[in-house]
Amino acid sequence: MSKLQQRLMREIQQNRNIKIVKTDQWSIPIRTVEVTYEPVRRSTMDVLMTMLLMSIQEADFANAQELSELLLVDPLFIEDLVSLMSRVSLIEQTENFYRLTSKGQQQLERGIFEEELDVEMANLYYSPCHLAFLAVDEDNIEEYDDLPELYRYVDEEAEKQEHFEEAMLIEALQQEDGEKAEAGAGASQKIISKIVETDAKQINDIPCLEFVLHDKEQNILFVRIWNALLNQWDSHLEQQLTEKEQLRWREQYL
Repeated sequence: MSKLQQRLMREIQQNRNIKIVKTDQWSIPIRTVEVTYEPVRRSTMDVLMTMLLMSIQEADFANAQELSELLLVDPLFIEDLVSLMSRVSLIEQTENFYRLTSKGQQQLERGIFEEELDVEMANLYYSPCHLAFLAVDEDNIEEYDDLPELYRYVDEEAEKQEHFEEAMLIEALQQEDGEKAEAGAGASQKIISKIVETDAKQINDIPCLEFVLHDKEQNILFVRIWNALLNQWDSHLEQQLTEKEQLRWREQYL
Protein backbone atom coordinates (compact mmCIF):
# COMPACT_ATOMS: atom_id res chain seq x y z
CA MET A 1 0.00 0.00 0.00
CA SER A 2 2.93 2.34 0.58
CA LYS A 3 3.78 2.39 -3.15
CA LEU A 4 0.16 3.15 -4.00
CA GLN A 5 0.07 5.90 -1.39
CA GLN A 6 3.22 7.49 -2.81
CA ARG A 7 1.84 7.36 -6.35
CA LEU A 8 -1.42 9.01 -5.30
CA MET A 9 0.46 11.69 -3.37
CA ARG A 10 2.52 12.52 -6.46
CA GLU A 11 -0.65 12.80 -8.54
CA ILE A 12 -2.32 15.05 -5.98
CA GLN A 13 0.69 17.33 -5.69
CA GLN A 14 0.89 17.95 -9.41
CA ASN A 15 -1.42 20.84 -8.60
CA ARG A 16 0.90 23.32 -6.86
CA ASN A 17 -2.01 24.96 -5.05
CA ILE A 18 -2.79 21.71 -3.23
CA LYS A 19 -1.02 20.83 0.00
CA ILE A 20 -1.47 17.50 1.80
CA VAL A 21 -2.07 18.26 5.48
CA LYS A 22 -2.95 14.76 6.64
CA THR A 23 -2.58 11.17 5.40
CA ASP A 24 -4.14 8.12 6.98
CA GLN A 25 -4.96 4.48 6.29
CA TRP A 26 -7.90 2.45 7.53
CA SER A 27 -10.07 -0.47 6.47
CA ILE A 28 -13.75 -0.88 5.71
CA PRO A 29 -15.62 -4.17 6.23
CA ILE A 30 -17.08 -5.87 3.15
CA ARG A 31 -19.50 -8.78 3.50
CA THR A 32 -19.65 -11.36 0.72
CA VAL A 33 -23.23 -12.44 -0.03
CA GLU A 34 -23.77 -15.50 -2.21
CA VAL A 35 -27.02 -15.16 -4.15
CA THR A 36 -28.89 -17.85 -6.08
CA TYR A 37 -31.44 -16.43 -8.52
CA GLU A 38 -33.71 -17.18 -11.46
CA PRO A 39 -33.04 -15.12 -14.60
CA VAL A 40 -35.17 -14.74 -17.72
CA ARG A 41 -34.21 -13.67 -21.23
CA ARG A 42 -36.51 -10.85 -22.37
CA SER A 43 -36.77 -9.74 -25.99
CA THR A 44 -39.22 -8.12 -28.38
CA MET A 45 -41.50 -10.85 -29.74
CA ASP A 46 -40.62 -11.61 -33.36
CA VAL A 47 -43.16 -11.42 -36.17
CA LEU A 48 -43.55 -15.18 -36.67
CA MET A 49 -44.20 -15.89 -32.99
CA THR A 50 -46.72 -13.03 -32.89
CA MET A 51 -48.52 -14.42 -35.95
CA LEU A 52 -48.59 -17.92 -34.46
CA LEU A 53 -50.03 -16.76 -31.14
CA MET A 54 -52.63 -14.58 -32.86
CA SER A 55 -53.64 -17.46 -35.14
CA ILE A 56 -54.00 -19.87 -32.21
CA GLN A 57 -56.00 -17.22 -30.35
CA GLU A 58 -58.46 -16.78 -33.20
CA ALA A 59 -58.93 -20.32 -34.55
CA ASP A 60 -58.59 -24.03 -33.76
CA PHE A 61 -55.36 -25.73 -34.84
CA ALA A 62 -54.56 -29.33 -33.97
CA ASN A 63 -50.96 -29.48 -35.20
CA ALA A 64 -48.03 -27.52 -36.58
CA GLN A 65 -48.80 -28.63 -40.15
CA GLU A 66 -52.10 -26.74 -40.13
CA LEU A 67 -50.37 -23.59 -38.89
CA SER A 68 -47.69 -24.01 -41.54
CA GLU A 69 -50.27 -24.19 -44.31
CA LEU A 70 -52.07 -21.11 -43.03
CA LEU A 71 -48.95 -18.95 -42.70
CA LEU A 72 -47.11 -20.40 -45.70
CA VAL A 73 -44.00 -21.04 -43.60
CA ASP A 74 -41.76 -24.12 -43.71
CA PRO A 75 -43.21 -26.76 -41.32
CA LEU A 76 -39.81 -27.22 -39.63
CA PHE A 77 -39.75 -23.57 -38.52
CA ILE A 78 -43.31 -23.85 -37.23
CA GLU A 79 -42.61 -27.12 -35.38
CA ASP A 80 -39.56 -25.63 -33.66
CA LEU A 81 -41.43 -22.50 -32.61
CA VAL A 82 -44.51 -24.41 -31.43
CA SER A 83 -42.23 -26.71 -29.42
CA LEU A 84 -40.54 -23.69 -27.82
CA MET A 85 -43.85 -21.97 -27.00
CA SER A 86 -45.15 -25.19 -25.43
CA ARG A 87 -41.96 -25.63 -23.41
CA VAL A 88 -42.14 -22.12 -21.95
CA SER A 89 -45.91 -22.44 -21.34
CA LEU A 90 -47.17 -19.85 -23.82
CA ILE A 91 -49.48 -22.44 -25.38
CA GLU A 92 -50.97 -25.77 -24.35
CA GLN A 93 -53.10 -28.45 -25.97
CA THR A 94 -56.69 -28.62 -24.74
CA GLU A 95 -59.31 -30.89 -26.34
CA ASN A 96 -56.80 -31.66 -29.10
CA PHE A 97 -56.36 -28.00 -30.06
CA TYR A 98 -53.66 -25.45 -29.21
CA ARG A 99 -54.76 -22.75 -26.77
CA LEU A 100 -52.99 -19.71 -25.36
CA THR A 101 -52.19 -19.90 -21.69
CA SER A 102 -52.68 -16.81 -19.48
CA LYS A 103 -48.91 -16.32 -19.72
CA GLY A 104 -49.06 -16.52 -23.51
CA GLN A 105 -51.93 -14.02 -23.59
CA GLN A 106 -50.02 -11.58 -21.41
CA GLN A 107 -46.83 -11.80 -23.46
CA LEU A 108 -48.74 -11.44 -26.74
CA GLU A 109 -50.46 -8.28 -25.44
CA ARG A 110 -47.14 -6.81 -24.35
CA GLY A 111 -45.27 -7.92 -27.45
CA ILE A 112 -42.50 -9.21 -25.18
CA PHE A 113 -41.15 -12.76 -25.10
CA GLU A 114 -39.64 -14.01 -21.84
CA GLU A 115 -37.74 -17.27 -21.69
CA GLU A 116 -36.80 -18.76 -18.32
CA LEU A 117 -33.10 -19.57 -17.99
CA ASP A 118 -31.21 -21.94 -15.70
CA VAL A 119 -30.77 -20.92 -12.07
CA GLU A 120 -27.52 -19.00 -11.53
CA MET A 121 -25.33 -18.01 -8.60
CA ALA A 122 -23.28 -14.86 -8.00
CA ASN A 123 -21.33 -13.14 -5.22
CA LEU A 124 -22.33 -9.63 -4.16
CA TYR A 125 -20.25 -7.37 -1.91
CA TYR A 126 -22.08 -5.36 0.76
CA SER A 127 -20.45 -2.39 2.44
CA PRO A 128 -21.92 -1.32 5.80
CA CYS A 129 -20.14 2.02 5.35
CA HIS A 130 -22.03 2.67 2.11
CA LEU A 131 -25.24 0.83 3.13
CA ALA A 132 -25.12 -0.63 -0.36
CA PHE A 133 -23.69 -3.36 -2.55
CA LEU A 134 -20.60 -2.19 -4.39
CA ALA A 135 -20.05 -2.89 -8.09
CA VAL A 136 -16.80 -4.84 -7.82
CA ASP A 137 -14.54 -6.35 -10.45
CA GLU A 138 -13.69 -9.67 -8.81
CA ASP A 139 -10.37 -9.77 -10.68
CA ASN A 140 -9.30 -6.75 -8.58
CA ILE A 141 -9.98 -8.41 -5.22
CA GLU A 142 -6.76 -8.99 -3.30
CA GLU A 143 -5.89 -10.58 0.02
CA TYR A 144 -4.00 -8.38 2.49
CA ASP A 145 -1.78 -9.72 5.24
CA ASP A 146 -1.30 -6.49 7.16
CA LEU A 147 -4.40 -4.32 7.38
CA PRO A 148 -4.79 -0.94 9.10
CA GLU A 149 -7.34 -0.37 11.85
CA LEU A 150 -11.05 -0.23 11.08
CA TYR A 151 -12.70 2.92 9.75
CA ARG A 152 -13.74 5.17 12.62
CA TYR A 153 -17.33 5.58 11.42
CA VAL A 154 -18.37 2.00 10.69
CA ASP A 155 -22.13 1.47 11.11
CA GLU A 156 -22.11 -1.40 13.62
CA GLU A 157 -25.74 -2.38 13.02
CA ALA A 158 -25.20 -2.50 9.25
CA GLU A 159 -22.05 -4.54 9.80
CA LYS A 160 -24.16 -7.26 11.43
CA GLN A 161 -26.74 -7.30 8.63
CA GLU A 162 -27.21 -10.68 6.97
CA HIS A 163 -30.64 -10.32 5.33
CA PHE A 164 -31.37 -7.99 2.43
CA GLU A 165 -34.48 -6.88 0.56
CA GLU A 166 -35.11 -8.71 -2.71
CA ALA A 167 -35.35 -5.44 -4.68
CA MET A 168 -31.91 -4.41 -3.40
CA LEU A 169 -30.41 -7.76 -4.39
CA ILE A 170 -31.98 -7.69 -7.86
CA GLU A 171 -30.74 -4.16 -8.52
CA ALA A 172 -27.19 -5.16 -7.52
CA LEU A 173 -27.31 -8.28 -9.68
CA GLN A 174 -28.52 -6.31 -12.70
CA GLN A 175 -25.62 -3.90 -12.27
CA GLU A 176 -23.14 -6.75 -11.95
CA ASP A 177 -24.58 -8.47 -15.02
CA GLY A 178 -24.26 -5.30 -17.07
CA GLU A 179 -27.54 -5.82 -18.90
CA LYS A 180 -29.81 -2.91 -18.07
CA ALA A 181 -33.00 -1.43 -19.32
CA GLU A 182 -31.25 1.26 -21.36
CA ALA A 183 -30.43 -1.33 -24.04
CA GLY A 184 -31.95 -0.39 -27.39
CA ALA A 185 -35.48 -1.33 -28.42
CA GLY A 186 -35.71 -4.93 -29.50
CA ALA A 187 -32.49 -5.88 -27.74
CA SER A 188 -32.39 -9.10 -25.77
CA GLN A 189 -32.01 -8.49 -22.05
CA LYS A 190 -31.24 -10.80 -19.17
CA ILE A 191 -33.57 -9.94 -16.29
CA ILE A 192 -33.47 -11.22 -12.72
CA SER A 193 -36.98 -12.51 -12.04
CA LYS A 194 -36.63 -14.05 -8.56
CA ILE A 195 -34.17 -14.46 -5.71
CA VAL A 196 -34.08 -18.12 -4.70
CA GLU A 197 -31.64 -18.02 -1.78
CA THR A 198 -29.05 -15.80 -0.13
CA ASP A 199 -26.14 -16.81 2.06
CA ALA A 200 -24.30 -14.05 3.94
CA LYS A 201 -20.73 -15.23 4.22
CA GLN A 202 -17.54 -13.86 5.75
CA ILE A 203 -16.54 -10.23 6.21
CA ASN A 204 -13.22 -9.14 4.71
CA ASP A 205 -11.53 -5.84 5.51
CA ILE A 206 -10.49 -3.66 2.58
CA PRO A 207 -7.89 -0.87 2.95
CA CYS A 208 -8.60 2.77 2.09
CA LEU A 209 -6.19 5.71 1.86
CA GLU A 210 -7.21 9.12 3.23
CA PHE A 211 -5.74 12.46 2.17
CA VAL A 212 -6.90 15.72 3.75
CA LEU A 213 -5.97 18.52 1.37
CA HIS A 214 -5.67 22.29 1.57
CA ASP A 215 -6.33 24.35 -1.53
CA LYS A 216 -4.14 27.38 -0.82
CA GLU A 217 -5.63 29.47 -3.60
CA GLN A 218 -9.24 29.06 -2.44
CA ASN A 219 -8.30 28.48 1.21
CA ILE A 220 -10.53 25.42 1.54
CA LEU A 221 -9.99 21.97 3.02
CA PHE A 222 -11.30 18.79 1.44
CA VAL A 223 -10.62 15.06 1.49
CA ARG A 224 -9.88 12.35 -1.07
CA ILE A 225 -10.39 8.67 -0.21
CA TRP A 226 -8.93 5.88 -2.34
CA ASN A 227 -10.95 2.66 -2.06
CA ALA A 228 -8.72 -0.34 -2.84
CA LEU A 229 -11.70 -2.60 -3.55
CA LEU A 230 -13.13 -0.24 -6.17
CA ASN A 231 -9.63 0.79 -7.29
CA GLN A 232 -10.78 4.42 -7.49
CA TRP A 233 -11.63 7.51 -5.45
CA ASP A 234 -14.68 6.96 -3.27
CA SER A 235 -17.02 9.99 -3.34
CA HIS A 236 -19.40 8.45 -0.79
CA LEU A 237 -16.74 8.11 1.91
CA GLU A 238 -15.35 11.54 1.01
CA GLN A 239 -18.75 13.13 1.57
CA GLN A 240 -19.21 11.21 4.81
CA LEU A 241 -15.87 12.35 6.24
CA THR A 242 -16.44 15.93 5.09
CA GLU A 243 -19.76 16.11 6.94
CA LYS A 244 -18.26 14.70 10.12
CA GLU A 245 -14.84 16.34 10.26
CA GLN A 246 -14.67 19.51 8.18
CA LEU A 247 -15.01 21.81 11.20
CA ARG A 248 -12.25 19.92 12.98
CA TRP A 249 -9.97 20.23 9.95
CA ARG A 250 -10.41 23.99 9.93
CA GLU A 251 -9.48 24.17 13.61
CA GLN A 252 -6.41 21.99 13.14
CA TYR A 253 -5.01 23.03 9.76
CA LEU A 254 -6.06 26.65 9.12
